[in-house]
Amino acid sequence: MPKVVDHEERRAELAGAVWRLVMREGIDAASIRRVAAEAGWSAGSLRHYFETQSELLRFAMELVVQRVSERVLALGEDAEPRELIHQVLPLDDERRAEMQVWLAFTTQALVDPGLGELRDAAHAALRDLCARAAGEEGAAAESLHALVDGLALHAVVAPAVTTPERQAELLDAYLSGVR
Repeated sequence: MPKVVDHEERRAELAGAVWRLVMREGIDAASIRRVAAEAGWSAGSLRHYFETQSELLRFAMELVVQRVSERVLALGEDAEPRELIHQVLPLDDERRAEMQVWLAFTTQALVDPGLGELRDAAHAALRDLCARAAGEEGAAAESLHALVDGLALHAVVAPAVTTPERQAELLDAYLSGVR
């Protein structure tokens, strides 16, 4: 009997290898050959799932967006603003990894149009999430968006200073003034 392979699970496994390489060595390390080795695969096997490095990187970037979106959707329509924003901030190891990878991909998107489209769509989705959390479009939502971006960047660059507790404290201070 032939072996049944879950193709989405295999693709997610490869995306995980991309994430590990990016977090450890930067996005330049995420070549087909290096990702295959990180996953314990041959480059030929990997190419059954992704023909090009760009396809592989795009899928790994889409996985960040998917995971955040699933967390936000799981909260439901009546979610508290604080809980909505917590889904995108690097408040734990999982979200810190997502943010680290996201920042690397955002930089790569400057030279890869396929990643640029995804970055732009995710940016718009975050703007919409901030408007939902702020309770309005306009300056309050834009300020919240800027705060979220800044907190996320600072948390990745200086995690000992911008701790999860500090992120939550600054977010709460902002939200208490908005609502």
